[in-house]
Amino acid sequence: MKVASIVGARPQFIKAAPVSRAIERYAQEHPDSGLREILVHTGQHYDYEMSEIFFRELDLKKPDYHLGVGSGSHAHQIGEMLKGIEAVLLEEKPDWALVYGDTNSTLAGALAAAHAHVPVAHVEAGLRSFNRGMPEETNRVLTDHVSSLLFCPTETAVKNLAREGIAVGVHLVGDVMCDALLANLEEAGAISTILSRLELRPREYFLATVHRAENTDDAERLGGIVEAFRKLGGSYPVIWPVHPRTRQALESYHLSPSPGAVVRLIDPISYRDMLMLEKAARLILTDSGGVQKEAYLLGVPCVTLREETEWLETVQAGWNRLAGVVVDRIVDAVSHVPRGPRRPLYGDGGAAKQIAEILANGSRPA
Repeated sequence: MKVASIVGARPQFIKAAPVSRAIERYAQEHPDSGLREILVHTGQHYDYEMSEIFFRELDLKKPDYHLGVGSGSHAHQIGEMLKGIEAVLLEEKPDWALVYGDTNSTLAGALAAAHAHVPVAHVEAGLRSFNRGMPEETNRVLTDHVSSLLFCPTETAVKNLAREGIAVGVHLVGDVMCDALLANLEEAGAISTILSRLELRPREYFLATVHRAENTDDAERLGGIVEAFRKLGGSYPVIWPVHPRTRQALESYHLSPSPGAVVRLIDPISYRDMLMLEKAARLILTDSGGVQKEAYLLGVPCVTLREETEWLETVQAGWNRLAGVVVDRIVDAVSHVPRGPRRPLYGDGGAAKQIAEILANGSRPA
């Protein structure tokens, strides 16, 4: 049973790490299964801070194929990925193509596999923001509808699929990002020096991340976010690891905070450093789905810089508030994020193990 895992972006490296380990562990414990994985890196994220450091830190094996697609428009990226992934699938003839999340790499992997008659397994299936203006929403909907195995992180995701007529091959396994967090948190605490390097004290700073195209590609929206951060910085500094696309947008729109300002822009950081910054933050402001979940898992209040979220459970649980990009709404949300009881919404850290077992014991659909 050969599984072709297709990744390309930072969140996918984090999600793939526990699944790859679970596949390897299952193969060792069940040598007759013949289960093995080939790893395909599209190159969607390609510089050290966004790619290589995650392979090293998460102990992901070196990709068997690196397509080197790089940046570009959605159409350019997906087109180049389709060509490269198709060639790999035709060469390797895997039993499953395993894709993660909602990026261009996800959609390209799913479409290439569907056309090559390789069944698709989708990790993080069933998520919906119900905002078709988001490229990620299009990617996840199309991927789900060509998938034969759909690994859902929550009951809400299962219900979303059912409403769209998808019931066969659906498995509620929990969230692999929960697996990753639980596996790395203790070691991160032991080795990360990010707080001392940045001269930060726990609960005395806000942490921010902004990377979604709807925010970075719109000067007015990004300007509202930056202005809100400036206002919040009067209470506590805002620490902002900046995605390369976001930094380019800030410079293009002349929005970059001045040196020494209460908004501190820093370069992208490793996964474990990010966990430590999240854990010690007073509050997190983000447009990232993964960071919303990590905030909940770590017990840190979150304000989401969007009008909707795929992770509605965090809002319903009282740990996340949707604020959009209007300055006063963001500032008000920071002051009024309620904190309810935290329940284990995303599993117990065993999602990857279930995925490996289902892949190993499943058969190609007819």
